[in-house]
Amino acid sequence: MAENHIISLYTEMTPNPESLKFVLNKMLYPSRSADFQEGDDTASSPLAAALFAQFDYVRGVFIMNNFVTVRKDPARDWFEIKREIGEVIKAWVSEGKEIVLETTEVQPDASGSMSGPVSNALNPDDSVEDRIRKMLDQYVKPAVEMDGGAIQFKDFEDGRVTVMLQGSCSGCPSSTVTLKAGIEGLLKRMVPEVREVVAESL
Repeated sequence: MAENHIISLYTEMTPNPESLKFVLNKMLYPSRSADFQEGDDTASSPLAAALFAQFDYVRGVFIMNNFVTVRKDPARDWFEIKREIGEVIKAWVSEGKEIVLETTEVQPDASGSMSGPVSNALNPDDSVEDRIRKMLDQYVKPAVEMDGGAIQFKDFEDGRVTVMLQGSCSGCPSSTVTLKAGIEGLLKRMVPEVREVVAESL
């Protein structure tokens, strides 16, 4: 007889009032992420496809590690809908259904790896891009993930760092403040070549 693993789920608020983080006691997509907005092709994620199909107020689904961040229509209240979303996610995971298809091509972190410790020290021999990636991996990504989102390095050119915000960070009213006051300030202090940090809109 197969051993039953009891799946538990709880929710966490995020800085984005339209996004809620559904956290489970099981890894769903370790060290990787999948981000879907309304209208995207969700064939690579049966869970995301089901959430969009069942709930017409779902506007975004972000899956990473042991959580699913759902973004809703601003006209709906979380108090009314979070239970039904949570029940679907919990049942889906409990039944062992596919979360994200293994054949899905995943973009690794810009460092080239999905996970692994980051050196505390910035090596002056590293390229500017390498130093930026190290700072993002070590100081920014863990905090962003706690809030149900993710940040990806896109490029560095003429002093400008471009990043992509996903999950709860996408469309969050406070993300601009976080980007400018937090991330930009950190990078400018630690990597003097950085003059500005901007987010690429999805």
